[in-house]
Amino acid sequence: MALFNGDEEKVLALDRLVAQKLGFDQAFTITGQTYTRKLDTQVLNALAGIGESAHKFGTDMRLLQNLKEVEEPFESTQVGSSAMPYKRNPMRSERICALSRFLITAPLHGAFTSAVQWFERTLDDSANRRLILPQAFLIVDELLGRARRIIVGMVIREEGLARNLERYGTFAATERVLMELVKAGADRQEMHERIRQHSMAAWEAVQRDPAGANPLPDLLAADPQMLAHLPAPRIRELLDAGGYVGDAPWRARELARAIREACAADER
Repeated sequence: MALFNGDEEKVLALDRLVAQKLGFDQAFTITGQTYTRKLDTQVLNALAGIGESAHKFGTDMRLLQNLKEVEEPFESTQVGSSAMPYKRNPMRSERICALSRFLITAPLHGAFTSAVQWFERTLDDSANRRLILPQAFLIVDELLGRARRIIVGMVIREEGLARNLERYGTFAATERVLMELVKAGADRQEMHERIRQHSMAAWEAVQRDPAGANPLPDLLAADPQMLAHLPAPRIRELLDAGGYVGDAPWRARELARAIREACAADER
């Protein structure tokens, strides 16, 4: 205002020109010596959201590898453990989870800095953000790179999937059996209790003999009250959990399509 002799329009025009030069289409109306540090918190929240998703991905990968269904890529010379040569630890996913936990806490630094920002600024304002902001962006870059490498080299163990579906998916498929029995005229509460009793017995058998087959199909297909409404082959067919996935395949394809379109738009 002093340089432009009190001409407010010139001051505002200069503000707009500087913002445009820096690539911004708008600017804060009121600031002190620095912009409000609440903006840092908003940025860090967005980055922490990536950390949440990355941690979920890493955790699911670790659980699936433990179930022998999906594995991380494992190099021919990779060492899974310095003490146990046979191990194939999901080290990439473990690192994703470790870095994500740090990233998820990053918005706390922004919130504390914003909350205690004095009229202008103090050293605890600038010093903290010079650490947390670069670290947060670097961690996101590392997380996305690691996740991409896992996805590109992911190993699907179809035999493990089939084994778990047969042993444990069968229990979930009893929902379909119950629906079909009710459609055929059976009493829902009565059939629910029959299925529950057989399921509890089958669960105990599965836990006692992990290598054995799930006896639930045999138990249900031999139940006289159920056979009065559905034939045994139909009961066994309904217990095939491999076909009891709802519209999951369609939704997976739709999500993949949306991701490909978004990536193509970014490249353009």
